[in-house]
Amino acid sequence: MFLRRSAAALAAGTVLCAVAAPAATAVPRPAVAADKSKKATDPGLHGTADPTYDGVWRQSLALLAQDTAGVAPSGTAVDWLDDQQCADGSFTSFRPDTSEPCGPKTPADTNATAAAVQALAALGGQDERVGKAVDWLKSVQNDDGGWGFNPGSPSDANSVSVVVGALGAAGEDPAGVTSGKNGASAYDALLDFRLGCDADEADRGAFAYQPDKKGGLAPNADATAAAALAGRGEGFVVEPGGGKSDGGPAKASCQDAVDDPAAAADHGTAYLAGVLRKNDWHLTSALPGSEDQPDYGNTADAVIALSAGGRDEDARSALGWLKKHVDDWDASQDSPAALGQLVLAAHSVGADPRDFGGVDLVQRLNSTGPKPAGTTQQQPAPGAQQAQEAQESEDSDGTWQTLSVVGAFLVAGVGIGILFSGRRKKA
Repeated sequence: MFLRRSAAALAAGTVLCAVAAPAATAVPRPAVAADKSKKATDPGLHGTADPTYDGVWRQSLALLAQDTAGVAPSGTAVDWLDDQQCADGSFTSFRPDTSEPCGPKTPADTNATAAAVQALAALGGQDERVGKAVDWLKSVQNDDGGWGFNPGSPSDANSVSVVVGALGAAGEDPAGVTSGKNGASAYDALLDFRLGCDADEADRGAFAYQPDKKGGLAPNADATAAAALAGRGEGFVVEPGGGKSDGGPAKASCQDAVDDPAAAADHGTAYLAGVLRKNDWHLTSALPGSEDQPDYGNTADAVIALSAGGRDEDARSALGWLKKHVDDWDASQDSPAALGQLVLAAHSVGADPRDFGGVDLVQRLNSTGPKPAGTTQQQPAPGAQQAQEAQESEDSDGTWQTLSVVGAFLVAGVGIGILFSGRRKKA
């Protein structure tokens, strides 16, 4: 979800980041597939690859991840994102010349706009820009309650999901943002992509990216991870839950309500957990004519969705796989969007992004753009704090139990021989 495809890749129908899941179809979303011979030169922009298709997206992810990790982003970097906004409140994928008004050469992009809203809302002091962007998103809502990548394009699960995250970040109730004659909401659109009882049992609860030409739905893990967040009104940043949870149902049932977005989100995470368990805790993608390859980005998305759903153990298992293979992902070296995904995935389970399998993700992220302004005074993440307290309590209990055992030996010991025996048993 967080990495984007180029328009050229879309037109060619090339699958660059397809999610590996049983019967999964490619998600035709923009991703970083830019011509690396074109380098970004703006000092405020994170990353050096051609920003034509992902400039606003990757900048938003970078700033949001920095803020989550307690880093105060560079003012130059924030200004860069601010300057990308169009007069009507929308954002394009990238405006090469911000002195020129937005137009046909820079079409509005719902995904970039929603990502920018989430970043600017988190940074604070951007209420006017956030408000204009949200108003624009509302103005281009489809009659089915959803959004497509560009205004007027058919709704898709990923676009609906990132906009829902933006609405929540801006303090809006997604259920109350409606459109069309029937007053369809974003959640109505989202549930249209859910696989129900007419699907194979193993696929029930998953979400499709879009219906095919015949109206059929195919399960897609990327779309499912996005929808599982949106069904709970969550965006890119998920706070760690701290503590164990049953995580909801093991799988979707035909007896379960299909009009409850939160229940649908539970079923989505159940589907994701099942796919991950079968595949050594990671997702895979396949390019035409090639073997399946690990899909690191979508695995990170799945971690965040699982955390949001209270499936803490599953989320940690998938994160553990990412830690082991972080340097196998080329994008983890210098891609702002990829590093942002990993930072946010670590945050969602209360893990330290500065020690991610021995890699300092925050340092790598900071190095992709202008020098940060400093650090913010943030309290430990709720989940991390609770986990620490639980461990301290466990350690305390263990110490008390040890002292009690020693005391029992001393009290019961009548002679020096018995005391030595007790020590030998303890050792």
